[in-house]
Amino acid sequence: MEFRFELALCAALESPDRVVARQLGAGITNPGGRIVDVCVLAPGPGFDRRAAITPSRIPDPAIEAAVGPGAAVPVADAFDLPADRAAAVVDRAVEVGYLERERRAGRPVVRATARYPDDWVGSLTAIENKPDLGTPGELEAQLRYDAALGLFDAVVLATASYVTRAHLNRIPDAVGVWRFDPETGDREVVREPAPLDPAAPGVEIRDERPLRTDVALVGPDAKARKRRRIAERAYGKGWRPSLPDCAHATATPDGRPRCAQFDRVVDPGRDCGASCDAYDPLTDRDELASDRDDDPASDLARLRDERTAWVAEPDGDGPRRQSGLSRFR
Repeated sequence: MEFRFELALCAALESPDRVVARQLGAGITNPGGRIVDVCVLAPGPGFDRRAAITPSRIPDPAIEAAVGPGAAVPVADAFDLPADRAAAVVDRAVEVGYLERERRAGRPVVRATARYPDDWVGSLTAIENKPDLGTPGELEAQLRYDAALGLFDAVVLATASYVTRAHLNRIPDAVGVWRFDPETGDREVVREPAPLDPAAPGVEIRDERPLRTDVALVGPDAKARKRRRIAERAYGKGWRPSLPDCAHATATPDGRPRCAQFDRVVDPGRDCGASCDAYDPLTDRDELASDRDDDPASDLARLRDERTAWVAEPDGDGPRRQSGLSRFR
């Protein structure tokens, strides 16, 4: 239920003036300590310049390297990393189009294809999905974590449940609340989120026990680096899972994976494969490609390019649609 709820919400939030992604790591001192269900990125002034570089995620070490679009720099001088790690980063950055590489005097040198814009992200909004508030699980702890750290500009809880005053009293006041119907796409704003301050120091909750809470203080610079990583991950990843290689797999008009056999949206990672009695694998890649070509909704990159601010094939020749995302309307 939660997976289908999450995909329906992502589809409903898509707009030409934003980028939507899901399942992104948001821990700083404990990188695996927090996974955000949905992240909405609103463009900043430099968004068009970032979109013109590549549709893929740019490796963070490449962005932080001492290399720009001017004179080429030896790889050993540009990266403060072990040689094998630096080589892997360069390989990936060249592959996605952010770096150019050549050899001079037998040494590898690199230059950036464009200057990386520091102002391309306008805001980041984190959304925690909990369709059924009757089984909250770790919800309260997760929202306390987000509010205390202040990594995002705003935090929202999305639910299908009727929201009572008791529910609101159990979550931080800064967290907004939406009631969302995944069947119709209707969304009611129960409570607007209060603005957080990503530029201020934050407190990362590392562990909570009955008589003790372990925390780490996180400075603005560390938060800024993490925000850039989240933004890059969101821009490169999006929210649509790949369709499973099954004869029954198709897609909804907005690109959610659907099983024709069971007539519903499915989670390819859990519902599909050998454990499914109806699984009919497509082993011929040409057959799979031909079948998918007949279904426009299965062209996930095209859908994302048409429906969001993400640019599938940047040409760098001008501005893209752009506006803020303060109201989610």
